[in-house]
Amino acid sequence: MDTHLTPVIAGFIPLLDCAVLAVAREKGFAEQEGIDLKLIRETSWANIRDRIAVGHFDVAHMLAPMPIAATLNLTSLAVPMLAPMVLGLGGNAITVSTTLWGEMRERGADQNGGPASTGQALASVVSRRLEATDPPLRFGVVHPFSGHAYELRYWLAAAGIDPDRHVEISVLAPQLMADALAAGQLDGYCVGEPWNTAAVLAGTGRIVTYKQAIWPDSPEKVLGVTRKWAAAHPVTLSAMMRALARAADWCADPANRSTLAEILAGPDYLACPEELCLPALSGEIRLGDGVTRSIPDFLVFSGGVKGAPAPAQGVWFYRQMARWNQASHTAEDEAEVSALFSPQAYLEALQIEAAPEDRSPQLFDRPKR
Repeated sequence: MDTHLTPVIAGFIPLLDCAVLAVAREKGFAEQEGIDLKLIRETSWANIRDRIAVGHFDVAHMLAPMPIAATLNLTSLAVPMLAPMVLGLGGNAITVSTTLWGEMRERGADQNGGPASTGQALASVVSRRLEATDPPLRFGVVHPFSGHAYELRYWLAAAGIDPDRHVEISVLAPQLMADALAAGQLDGYCVGEPWNTAAVLAGTGRIVTYKQAIWPDSPEKVLGVTRKWAAAHPVTLSAMMRALARAADWCADPANRSTLAEILAGPDYLACPEELCLPALSGEIRLGDGVTRSIPDFLVFSGGVKGAPAPAQGVWFYRQMARWNQASHTAEDEAEVSALFSPQAYLEALQIEAAPEDRSPQLFDRPKR
């Protein structure tokens, strides 16, 4: 290690949107900013949460709602946190078993993944099962405080399905989702790529809708830091965000796509076939049943102004926590959430003068503004 470099330890989960951290290390962007970046792969989001809380990690690849839950003391080993940078937008999908998809297709589900149509088709299946007193359908999410959980719940509720009464929702590590579906332990799940494509290519799953259709341009992963670490290391945090922003720009360049897939598929990261990585990176999404849809913004890496968090995005997650009885809503807590999603530190680090335009959530079932 170059003794002139500042060591930073970062935890990550093997998902495509760990790409920004991986490339910051592998392509030298962190080193160019004076950082010796050490990446540690973890197996679950609970481990990420716990290890950053006790100081094993300086920063982490983190689900966007997790810093909120930690700051508001809604989860174990809670500590005040910040989400100073968005690492990626989109990248999730909802996948169901081929058996369940067959039932949904018979009930008019949109082959191209429209969330309103597929939700209504699922509601019809759920209604039939309730009348027949069949066991509830079982869905998986990666963590209770995750975009996956809130996107799945929002989609279900918009179709008239009560996520707490009409289906069962359980927590499972992302990389185990496709196997659980194949084994019949789950009927569906919401997860980040490439673990939807894994089920599609195995012939056991069908993508029925996706994050970009439910909430376009919504944050998925953020750079998570404790407030204590951020206060003690402001210069290092700024350098880290600059490195990650440059890495994100590299990831977003189509000319680097095959190299990025090779990096991510490697044993230090996702340890999977490159063919699993390419659909989401290219935007050519294989939904299943021989249907491929071009969704160029399926997964967007967040450099430049896109990397700035937006208070309105954090507030939406917080209101979903209150909606689903994970938190009691207060004006004070909402203000706290707005502050931890402040774009100020990121904009200053990158010397971007203007904050991004209003990025209030625009959900699929709401009138367009």
